[in-house]
Amino acid sequence: MLPLEGLLVVSLEQAVAAPTCSCRLADAGARVIKIERPEGDFARGYDSLARGESAYFVWLNRGKESVVLDLTQEDDKALLEKLLAKADVFIQNLKPGAIAKLGFAIERLRRDYPRLICVSISGFGENGPYATRKSYDLLVQAESGLASVTGGPEAPSRVGVSVTDVASGMNAYEAALEALIARERSGAGAAISVSLFGAMADWMTVPLLHHEGGQSPKRLGLSHPSISPYGVFKTRDGADILISIQNDREWRILAKDVMGNAALAADPRFATVAERVKIRPETDGKVAAAFAALDAATLARKLEAAGIAFGRVNDVAGLIRHPHLRRIEVETPSGPVSYPAPAPIRDQARRYGRVPALGEHTEKVRREFG
Repeated sequence: MLPLEGLLVVSLEQAVAAPTCSCRLADAGARVIKIERPEGDFARGYDSLARGESAYFVWLNRGKESVVLDLTQEDDKALLEKLLAKADVFIQNLKPGAIAKLGFAIERLRRDYPRLICVSISGFGENGPYATRKSYDLLVQAESGLASVTGGPEAPSRVGVSVTDVASGMNAYEAALEALIARERSGAGAAISVSLFGAMADWMTVPLLHHEGGQSPKRLGLSHPSISPYGVFKTRDGADILISIQNDREWRILAKDVMGNAALAADPRFATVAERVKIRPETDGKVAAAFAALDAATLARKLEAAGIAFGRVNDVAGLIRHPHLRRIEVETPSGPVSYPAPAPIRDQARRYGRVPALGEHTEKVRREFG
């Protein structure tokens, strides 16, 4: 029996953030009824690269039931009301203010259904000067300052995946689980608000504290702003190897046992991470020179023997071939799609539900709840 079996989740959702939350709830056994507008969740149209389906949609909508409702129509509003009357969790990420205009204000739902847990996901939260703004992942990467610490020195950059959406979706999932546990004790539901900006502001704590401490972070590409050496170095045969030296003991081991330079290991100018960062060009230059004299296979053996953390700078093709990549196979309307498995590994293997076609469960749900 899965942990959330018997719970009903109704999610009026689109794109990435809210579907991330409801997908995890579905994986854990909850029944998730996904409410889509007549034209469907617009993430269905992002691309057609997963056997003719959208990659994002296939990733985040397994195990759900798709119900098409036109919430400008009274009959469809009435059906949503009946669903919410029986739901344990309601998730929505409509444009700010839209849910209230449709007649489903969170305050009213909490009053009418005291056990209901309402989770709202927005760009900037329910209050404040930006509360009514539409917002999407890249906008918040820019607005939160994340882009300013991402990329190389020449310009800010987007993180290559939708971290703002995924982070806020996982925050919403975490908060919903906490609220379910609390409800077991109190019998009361909750109203939860998660913002994309809040998710990224949390993640930006260290750069913020560095800036307020007088050392504003710089964009260093594949290097670490607070640690040296921690970055990419090229081998004699052209491989890019990233190493991470986390403490001064590891630095001495790297210098003596991998680079073969006992004098460098004992040099007080490089003795601490703070000193090595101050003279980063010289520190990294010495590592680069030593690595350039070794082929990748030899360097890997030496690093592993010395207990130094290292890895290849892979592309997506490298990820596909990676020996630690686990995959699951999910059924879609166009056939099975294989993609990376959720991160947690449990002692009982999980099966994952299929991705629904648009409106596939509408009539079934109408008969059941209508």
